[in-house]
Amino acid sequence: MVYIGIQYYIWIDKIKESRYEMKKKLIGYYDYTVILTYCGMLFAFCGIMREIGSDYWGAIIFLLLAGVCDMFDGTVAATKKREDSEKKFGIQIDSLSDLISFGVLPSVFVYMISDKSIFSGMIAALFVLCALIRLAYFNVLEEERQKVTTECRKSYLGVPVTTIAVILPLIWLLYDYKLLRNRICFPLLLVIMGVGYLLPIEIKKPKLIGKILIVIVGLFEVIGMIFFMGWDAV
Repeated sequence: MVYIGIQYYIWIDKIKESRYEMKKKLIGYYDYTVILTYCGMLFAFCGIMREIGSDYWGAIIFLLLAGVCDMFDGTVAATKKREDSEKKFGIQIDSLSDLISFGVLPSVFVYMISDKSIFSGMIAALFVLCALIRLAYFNVLEEERQKVTTECRKSYLGVPVTTIAVILPLIWLLYDYKLLRNRICFPLLLVIMGVGYLLPIEIKKPKLIGKILIVIVGLFEVIGMIFFMGWDAV
């Protein structure tokens, strides 16, 4: 009985200590390895608000900024030796941020630019579903991969959701400059991208040079926007 009593009080002390530790800090992680991910999500939310206010160029700028954050957040995270819980948190928070940035933001954009039609709404909803499935499946594969190897990922299965951050601004620029004249191109883009998210095709992960080239493409899109639309568009 004495032994049981001692174990009981030890157990109570551990519970008190764990509660104390929980109260000492906020839930989650806040070091530099996740800052870009958090910033990307906040940029995406600002883009959604711009879309609601019919400021489509503003939404495109925030989409590009979210894309840049997502492109380099993994590189930044790799500079720090992280515990398993930190790595798992990074996987989850990155995908949740991506769902908002490259799932919800583009779908709301297409829905708003298509005059809020039922057809565009259905396409937008299915696009978000495709992004959700692809990101959840990626999380499963990534956790399994990290159990057997510490090497960096070299390829993706399915089209990365970040791709929409480059293609949608290009389509919008072409449309606003009258090279594309029918708004059906926007729902069609979501259909193509949504299918690409779910197709089991292997795509090599871009290295640093590839990432820089993608950023350059984004800069050319911004320059094109300024050249064709003027500084007021920014």
